[in-house]
This record gives sequence, structure tokens and C-alpha cells, in this order.
Amino acid sequence: MTDMTSGSLGKTNTDLIRAGLARRNRNQLFLQGFGMAAIAFAFLMLAILVGSLVLSGYKAFTQTHISVDVFIDPEEISVERLPRGGFEEVLQASLVSRFPDVTERAEQRSLRGIFSNGAQFLLRDMVVADNSLIGQTVRITVPVSDPYDQVNKGLIDRETPNENRRVKDNELAWFDALIAEGAISSPINWALLTNADSRFPELAGLKGALVGSFWALLICFLIAFPLGIGAAVYLEEFAPKNKISDLIEVNINNLAAVPSVVFGLLALAVFIGTFGMPRSAPIVGGMTLALMTMPTIIIATRAALKAVPPSIREAALGVGASKQQVVFGHVVPLAMPGILTGTIIGLAQALGETAPLLLIGMNAFITSAASSPFDSATALPTQIFIWADSPERGFVSRTSAAILVLLTFLITMNAVAIYLRSKFERKW
Repeated sequence: MTDMTSGSLGKTNTDLIRAGLARRNRNQLFLQGFGMAAIAFAFLMLAILVGSLVLSGYKAFTQTHISVDVFIDPEEISVERLPRGGFEEVLQASLVSRFPDVTERAEQRSLRGIFSNGAQFLLRDMVVADNSLIGQTVRITVPVSDPYDQVNKGLIDRETPNENRRVKDNELAWFDALIAEGAISSPINWALLTNADSRFPELAGLKGALVGSFWALLICFLIAFPLGIGAAVYLEEFAPKNKISDLIEVNINNLAAVPSVVFGLLALAVFIGTFGMPRSAPIVGGMTLALMTMPTIIIATRAALKAVPPSIREAALGVGASKQQVVFGHVVPLAMPGILTGTIIGLAQALGETAPLLLIGMNAFITSAASSPFDSATALPTQIFIWADSPERGFVSRTSAAILVLLTFLITMNAVAIYLRSKFERKW
């Protein structure tokens, strides 16, 4: 008696089983290879993205400066005229004294172009702070203008024909002479974080955008966190299971998938159009981001509440605790790691949103940081949009640098979420 019957093609069942196992193993290997290839491709695209940003933006983290001895001429600058005075003429004279062969007025104006447009205001602030400097020679270090900054960073090709180059041959000769004298330096560009926006790339910074994002996220958190958790706790623990609660749940899930530009249109029509709230203000931006973030917090909170084992509730009820005591004394504290994780991820998403902030006007040219949520301000995403749209070549590297700063904040927030989840997570 044979142990296996023959198939229709003369093959035993053992042969058929082996063929099927071999086919399944091949399919499994194919799926594993496909998954690994997809992951490798994703990491490759991420590396290309980050690499391109670093290559184009790292130069913005340094700034070319010039150090010169400036004689604060009392004939140009006097105590009675402060803060007015011929600060630009004084700066020009400091460079002309270094190049006595530059005698023509047009060349002297070109020589003055080595200084940044903000150099005269830096000198003015120095003299206003200390009037005794008038009549003395002081050494100041100020940024150079954007063309010379690009020359020093190698972003302007010296081999380009003179008529097609922003910095001409004679200007290059002056700049090279200053380099040879040791008057040119390239320190870390802290102004990128401490200055507000400017029309001149060498002076532009992210301080106004950072402060605006801070106020907007603070308002977003103060609104979305308590309301989102409260709504989630009610829907999950107290709301009766009927058609109304089902309809609310479906709408919350739909709101989480609504494009952010829709929330911007809603804020423009309601907050600004109907209630007359200030345009370009972080208070409006924060409320808009709160509307967008709240569905995410509700969904994450409900998932965290569902993850708490029913035995916790049953044990608390068994010893005589009320429903409210069970929820707020046991369930919510145990679900808090998941709640915090969802909240931080929602805030990170809000930090990177651009469209709703553009619609409420948080892309205005603001030269100072907001001192309150009601002042006009920009945010990091809208500041990136403004710089990317600027025709000045110097803003190209600053745009990439601003994106790197934004990515740093996003990665940090996600890292905090992962840390909190791993540190406080309970395993049942």
C-alpha cells in the first residue's frame, strides 16, 4: 500500500506540497526584497533631499565681516544731531583712506558698496550708546554686502567675464587687498537667528519668524490640548453610542483629512472677516492651527484610551469608584503617554503648515519680532516662502538654511514624542 496517492499528472502529493512550499518561499523572498528596496529608495530620496539642503544652505551659517578703523568725524556727526549724522560718509572715508589711489567719486561710491547697508546703522547705534566716541577712531566689525559675501564664499565665479559679473575686476582687487590685510573674516552667522527679516540678505534673520511660530504654537496648544482631550474623553467614555455620536466620530475623522488650506479659508472668513481680528497676528494663526490640530489630538487620545485594558476599569468600579473617578483617576493617567505623543505630533504638523498662515496674512514683511500674540508676525514656513520668492541670490542659501532650522525643530519634537512614549509606555 502506497503512502501517497498519485496526482492527475503522475505527481505525488508530497511533490505537490514541496512545489507549493517552494513557490511560497519565492514569493516571500520577493516581498522581502521589494520591501527592503522600497525602504532603501525612501532613505535614498531622504538623503538626496537633506544633502541638497545642506550643500546649498550651510554657507548661510557663516557671514563675511569686515573690520575697519573708523574716525568719527565731529564735522559729520555731532551730539546735537544724533541719531542723525553722516555715518555713511564716515564709513566711506574709512575705506578711502585705505585706498588713496581711488580718487574718482564713482569709484569711491563703489568702494563704499563693500559695506552692508546696515553698517551705518550699527555705527549709529554704537555712537548713540556712547557719545564720547565722537572725535575718536574706533574699530568696528560689520557685515559686508551680499555680492562680496558671495565672492568670499565662492558663489560668484571669478572667471565670469567682467561685464557679466556683479563684482567687477577693480572691486575684486579692493576686496582681495582687504583679505590680504586680514580685514575680512567669516564668523558664525548668529544673526541668522537673532535678526529679524530684512530686504538685504546679509542682514536677514529668522528671529521674527521664530517668535511668531512660538506664539502661534502656544495659542494652538492652549486651545487644542484641553478641548481635544476633553472631546476625546467624552466621546470614548461618556457619550451614548447612538447615531449622533457616530456622526460626530465620522466628521472628526473627516476633519483630520481636510486640506489645511480649507482651515485657512475658514479662518479668513470667520476670524478676520466676521470677528475683525487682526490680520497677520499669531493669535489668529494659533486659532487656525488649533482647528487643524484638534482632530489629530482627538483621534490619538481616543486610541490611547482604548489601549487601556478593560480590567483597569472593572477593578476600579469593583472597589466602589464612580465613573468619573475611574476615568480621571485611572484611565486618563495611564493613557497620558499616548495622549502626549499624539499632541506633540499634531503640534509638529502645525509648525510646518504654510497654506493657512498665508491666507490669514502671516507672510507680511515684518522687520521686528512680535512682542505679543496680537502683533503682526511671520512664522517659519511663511518666512521660507518669502525668501524662496525673493529675486536676491543671497536668499537662496538662507532659504535652505531656514528649512534646515525648521527640520531641526520638527525632528526634535518627534524625538521628544518618541522619548515620552518609550519612557512612560505601559505594557499590559
